[in-house]
Amino acid sequence: MIPSPADPSARAFTYSAYRYYWYSRVLATFAVQVISVSIGWMVYDITRDPLSLGLVGLVQFVPALVLVLVTGSVADRYSRRKIMMICLAVEAAATVALLLLSWSHVDAVWPIYAALLVIGIGRAFFGPAMQALVPNLVPTVALPSAIALNTSSWQLATIIGPVMGGLLYGIHAEVAFGTAFFMFTAAIGCVLMIPRQPRRTGQEPASWETVVAGFKYVRNTRIVLGAISLDLFAVLLGGATALMPIFARDILDVGPLGLGLLRAGPGIGAIAVALYLAWRPIQSAAGIWMFLGVAVFGAATIAFGISVTPWFSIAMLVLMGAADMISVYVRETLIQLATPDEVRGRVNAVNMVFVGASNELGEFRAGLSAAFMGTVPAVVIGGVGTLLVAGLWAKWFPELRRAERLDGR
Repeated sequence: MIPSPADPSARAFTYSAYRYYWYSRVLATFAVQVISVSIGWMVYDITRDPLSLGLVGLVQFVPALVLVLVTGSVADRYSRRKIMMICLAVEAAATVALLLLSWSHVDAVWPIYAALLVIGIGRAFFGPAMQALVPNLVPTVALPSAIALNTSSWQLATIIGPVMGGLLYGIHAEVAFGTAFFMFTAAIGCVLMIPRQPRRTGQEPASWETVVAGFKYVRNTRIVLGAISLDLFAVLLGGATALMPIFARDILDVGPLGLGLLRAGPGIGAIAVALYLAWRPIQSAAGIWMFLGVAVFGAATIAFGISVTPWFSIAMLVLMGAADMISVYVRETLIQLATPDEVRGRVNAVNMVFVGASNELGEFRAGLSAAFMGTVPAVVIGGVGTLLVAGLWAKWFPELRRAERLDGR
């Protein structure tokens, strides 16, 4: 239930329910980042194949795509808090499976992909429930602050998590997976501390119309459609995360710890911007800021692709993260403000599919492109594509370009 004091604070951390929610996000995302770095190194050690790295992202994305008509409806009809706990437990169990696979020195990748598929299923249900819960925990005036802090929780994990993952994997793979399991367990404890929300069963009878309501809302609300699709195509083309093990091992020669630093680079830039935005939200020209962020992201991707100097590569990754944070902040705030609570789970399920397509499917695109044309051309051409997307969307979605305030006023 949204708190409603006489003069509500605009600072999301004022509300205890939100604080526990934020802690759970940090812990869960830390776990995912540790697993991501460890799996990337593990799979590439087994196969030495860029395409196999791309499949790591694809396997995690497929459940969100296949189950999109179910996950959003579940988030709108049942306790979002309970859904989060169940999903975290599923991901923890899959992490134990990865630990056992590492301990047994598996030399095939399909069991690893199977465990990642289970994690993907958990994330498919976790994402819409997690995103849709936020407006139930803070008043509207604090929502921009909550969105910035939410993103900073993810970015905090992407800064420290990959470095931690690289260090832990360097000690032993089982240490990395064991730490991730502990983090998932602690995240479940934090979710338990979030007050129960009102039940949302029986609000509307289950039917095809209610299931596809999220898609219809996104299609008919152009500012939401433009924001989601801009991020989809920009990151789908410009993302290079899946190729980091190749840059670390074969191009920059920096080893597992260097891989962690490369993976942390975008997070360093993003969290700096996120913390600034949590304190000083964007007050005007939000749409223009979003397009500027996407354009800078594309330019920095090109620079990263052609770099052979570790410090410059990391600097470009920092810039990419800072620019992407602006786009993410505007997109997520616009979606939450523009969407009624009764369809928020389904709209966020659609959003998560688009986000997953831009990230996990983007990793597959990067791996496939690198396998056919080489790693550096794949990254550079992707950055050029991102710049083109920014220009086209600015023309095709003038409503998004003209968006001004993000505080609901």
